[in-house]
Amino acid sequence: MNRPLGFAALAAFALGAGSAFAQGAVELRYMCYADANECTVARELLDRFERANPGIRVIVDTVGFNVVREQLETRLQAGTGPDMARVTNLGGLNRYYLDLRPHVNAAYWDENFGQTLNWMRVGPNDRGIYGFLTQLTVTGPFVNKTLFAEAGVAVPGANATWDDWAAAIKQVQQKLNVYSGIEMDRSGHRFAGPAMSYGARYFDANGRPAVVDDGFKAFAERMVRWHREGLMKEIWPGASGARWRNAADQFINRDTIMHVAGSWMIQRYSETIGDRFEWVAIPQPCGPAGCAAMPGGAAMVAFKHTRNPQAVARVMEFMASEPILKEYYERTLQIPAHKGLAARGLDYGPNVAPQAIAALKAFTANYAKVPDVAHRLQGYERNVAVFNATVNHLSQAITGGLTLNEAYEKIDQEIRQAVGN
Repeated sequence: MNRPLGFAALAAFALGAGSAFAQGAVELRYMCYADANECTVARELLDRFERANPGIRVIVDTVGFNVVREQLETRLQAGTGPDMARVTNLGGLNRYYLDLRPHVNAAYWDENFGQTLNWMRVGPNDRGIYGFLTQLTVTGPFVNKTLFAEAGVAVPGANATWDDWAAAIKQVQQKLNVYSGIEMDRSGHRFAGPAMSYGARYFDANGRPAVVDDGFKAFAERMVRWHREGLMKEIWPGASGARWRNAADQFINRDTIMHVAGSWMIQRYSETIGDRFEWVAIPQPCGPAGCAAMPGGAAMVAFKHTRNPQAVARVMEFMASEPILKEYYERTLQIPAHKGLAARGLDYGPNVAPQAIAALKAFTANYAKVPDVAHRLQGYERNVAVFNATVNHLSQAITGGLTLNEAYEKIDQEIRQAVGN
């Protein structure tokens, strides 16, 4: 296996090559959003980089996720974006990426990040190296197990369906008068895994988006019904358009029994919930077509409008190096998106709560259930158009502004307009 230089060697190389930057410090900006401590850890690691590379300064601009999601591309279009950013719209921002292949140890990147590099590429002939996953994620639910115990309701087993979970949660909600039973992040990405469990295929035989099929409708009908029954209440009707919302606060405050989110919430829940109640990540609920989850992640990427591509590449190579990335994954409680680290395993340390370790194992097991269509959708460069149309118009059906059939027509229409089909 090809490996990068270790930290000491990287530092020695950087100091020896620092004359290129000796005439004045190069200032780079990294736009970073965090689910928990990701930007804090990145800042501390970049402090080490700066000590070893006194000619390069990296400013970390910590912003909310909606800033990255809704404003970054506009800034990139205007040429005023950062040099690097932490993004989730991996293929959709491809046109703005800096190809790092000429500047880094490409063999190391291909070997260790090979599968997920494709998520940032467009088309079969694209061999660019644009960034690396700071976070490999898997969607799935968290459950407040303490509320089940207090209600005297059995927790559904490993092969339980979405309907099984809905029935059990409804019992808990009614017995304890919990405000909400299930909340799902307001995201078409979160919706996609359960929809695939009911047979949603998202693409036609020619590879074009064909989102609204019987499987998609089956789970959409459940979402609307659960809202009408009061099982779901807060998140999807609570915003307009395609705006993203997260249900973490409701789960932390015991206002909902299940939060459909993903592995990126482990660190936050481990730190904020503590021993207030027992929370667990459960096996992905099933439908007639399987127990599908969506893969995903956030990547640290570089942008081609930077005035300092070599300095940016040096930062990226440092952050993606095995010892640095190992520490980053361990301190932020991530599933490793690095072949070598995944094979050797991570040491999350003795201070990590057992339920966090159990959750990491549960999501790793759920990753094995990710179907091919989910990987395909995650790597599709226009997937944001699919996700946004789902949220925008299904929310209108939930609030009564549209019938489901009208929502289906508008979802298809919006996607066709966005992708040109």
